[in-house]
Amino acid sequence: QVQLVESGGGLVQAGGSLRLSCAASGRTAGYTMGWFRQAPGREREFVAAISGSGTRTYYADSVKGRFTISRDNARNTAYLQMNSLRPEDTAVYYCASGMVPSTTTQASGYNYWGQGTQVTVSS
Repeated sequence: QVQLVESGGGLVQAGGSLRLSCAASGRTAGYTMGWFRQAPGREREFVAAISGSGTRTYYADSVKGRFTISRDNARNTAYLQMNSLRPEDTAVYYCASGMVPSTTTQASGYNYWGQGTQVTVSS
C-alpha cells in the first residue's frame, strides 16, 4: 500500500515562493507523481506531473514557467517549487501517484492520494 504525505504549505504574499514536498512510503518505484489543487467551490485541477524516472515533466498552462516539479527517488519524495505565486494559486494542494503516463491530467487516473496541504497567497 502506498501512502503519501504532503508538507510545506502555508501563507505567502503574492510574488513569493513556497516549496511543497510529498513523502511516499510503499512501492512507488516507476510511478508517475503528480500535483493537483482544489480551491473552494471548484473542481480538483491538474498542476504538474513527473515520470517515474524523473526525466519527463508536464505542467498545466496556468503554472508553466512559475512552478517546477522534481523528485528524489532515493528519498522517495516529490517536490513542487512554486515561484511568483498569485492569489489565484490559493488552494489545497494534493500529491498523487499512479502507474500512468506523466501526461495524465485526470485525477481519476491516479491511484494514491495524500491528505493535502493548504496554500494561501495574499494580495
